[in-house]
Amino acid sequence: MTKRTLGEIPAGCRRRLLAHYGPAAQRWLDAAPGRLARAAERWKLSLVSYHDAGHASVIATATCLDGCPLLLKAWFDPTRYRREVDALRLWSDGPTVDVVEAADDLAVAALELVGGQPGGAEWPRREIQMVAAALQGLHVFGQRRRRPESLPRLADYLAQEIRPRIEWRLQKLGLGGWRSLVEAGRPDADLEEGPRRVTVLHADLYRENVLFDRLGHPRLIDPLPMVGDPAFDWAFWTVYYDLGRGTDRRLATASRVSQIPVPVLAPWCRLLGVDGLLFYVESGDPRAALMAEVLTHLLASTSWSGS
Repeated sequence: MTKRTLGEIPAGCRRRLLAHYGPAAQRWLDAAPGRLARAAERWKLSLVSYHDAGHASVIATATCLDGCPLLLKAWFDPTRYRREVDALRLWSDGPTVDVVEAADDLAVAALELVGGQPGGAEWPRREIQMVAAALQGLHVFGQRRRRPESLPRLADYLAQEIRPRIEWRLQKLGLGGWRSLVEAGRPDADLEEGPRRVTVLHADLYRENVLFDRLGHPRLIDPLPMVGDPAFDWAFWTVYYDLGRGTDRRLATASRVSQIPVPVLAPWCRLLGVDGLLFYVESGDPRAALMAEVLTHLLASTSWSGS
């Protein structure tokens, strides 16, 4: 091995994990270089460098004895590690990143390095259509294969996290002129969930979580997997994938590829838009204004759905 340890975690990575997990992550961050080094030694890998990205893990590049590049990922939260690895293994041979090795005792995994470099290969022209096809394929895998017991349920996430935090923020935040927008955006009725559609969801479909390999195929990375209706994933992709750009196009593509009607997808989109707007307001994020525009447009363009 050329390097036994990569030294201190990059300052940006340390800052993001402390912001995400709080002071409890400090000792873990100090120990993370050793965890990566032990995993590399166990799997006979040579560490190369840190990849300063992400908010929930420490990432480094490495090479096998034959020179094949890999990504080493160390998770602060062992539950998040277990769920992500379980989901990626369920989706094996699908449009995701492959798990090469995993160490449960370290909460570290060696993953395929998509495109041979961090960030993947060049993006193709037909990005939207290809990502939609990949997401549909992911959902098919999740329906046909046995789902890990470790994965949480979307229904619980909605009932225990999303809806309570929306109500709490509505009571606590000064929303000004956006209050009527938020009230209008909340679906009055329960979201429609189809039991026959239930699958394993990616649930974190930001654009940075989609890479392309050297053949131009999309690979979905960094999931927050849960079991539930695929309408959630399609709505998340519609709203967040490229916030404020191409929303209508993604919604139409989502409905066409998934065969879930727009009137079913629309209230999911609005719920996620409301949740996002309230979060941005609370955190002082300048994207609040952009999300308000997205939510306004969703209300105008999908109000005919009757939801």
